[in-house]
Amino acid sequence: MVEQGLIRAAQSGDRDALITLLREIEQHVYRTAYYILNNEQDAMDASQEALIRIYSKINSYEEKAQFKTWVQRIVTNICIDKFRRTKPSVSIDEHDMIFNDPQNVEVEVLTSYMAQDVREAIQQLPEHHRTVIVLRYLQDFSYNEIADSLDLPLNTVKSYLYRARQQLQGLLQEYQKGGVSG
Repeated sequence: MVEQGLIRAAQSGDRDALITLLREIEQHVYRTAYYILNNEQDAMDASQEALIRIYSKINSYEEKAQFKTWVQRIVTNICIDKFRRTKPSVSIDEHDMIFNDPQNVEVEVLTSYMAQDVREAIQQLPEHHRTVIVLRYLQDFSYNEIADSLDLPLNTVKSYLYRARQQLQGLLQEYQKGGVSG
């Protein structure tokens, strides 16, 4: 994700290195925040708060953990705090769909609906299950990285993922039957 030399330069006070470092992680931070909070504005706020915290705490990073794990812990904690302060809501904003090939309109529409069903199903998961799903499948973290990021035992992470997948499977089956509405 990020070169160790860039991290060390940022820690030694190189302002340009710190700005470059923050720009490199900005999209990852936002993506995690968005999938946890499911709200663009909240995700932007949480991302900004996380980047400010990373900026101010860069010297506290130690190479004992991977940098991306350290960053994810900060983002996840901010999102969890934000999630606890505000009642979750499902965004009803519709995004414009742009069809490149009229032949594939049906496929694109179905894909869009399936993606929306998955997002809505993820949002219905309990907070701890949603967080591990986001880190595992959307951020591609290993089980160990998730455990480090959330400061949880490895077996707890495995258990959360197992239960979350079961819940998602049930929710998505309900969506296919048309029985669940957000």
